[in-house]
Amino acid sequence: MKTLTKAEEQIMQALWELGPSFVKDIITFLPEPQPHYNTVSTLVKILVDKGFAGYKAFGKSHQYHALISKDEYSSRTVKNLVKGYFGGSFSNLVSFFVKEKNMSVSDLQQLLDEIKESNPTEPPKNDAP
Repeated sequence: MKTLTKAEEQIMQALWELGPSFVKDIITFLPEPQPHYNTVSTLVKILVDKGFAGYKAFGKSHQYHALISKDEYSSRTVKNLVKGYFGGSFSNLVSFFVKEKNMSVSDLQQLLDEIKESNPTEPPKNDAP
């Protein structure tokens, strides 16, 4: 999958949040200072070329929409981050956050609970003697 620049990600955030949108709608979603119409139009066309967005023509106007979901993009981005910086190991990623004091014990417990919920086939561990 091709990567997105920060500006392209902002446009995708708008498309994910707003749904099908015209360039003027995307501009109003973006933070101040809002970019010029031509800048946003160019960025959206790049996203179309990269396969992240599509459009529907209404005369000379185009309504743009995301072709990839936010969850799918997030998943691919995190996997690439883990592969590139943590040797492909999610445990190395979690260890990094623990060492940097960005993750608390309660955060880790919540993560463990979510893992247990998503893997119901594992037999529960009996801590009793």
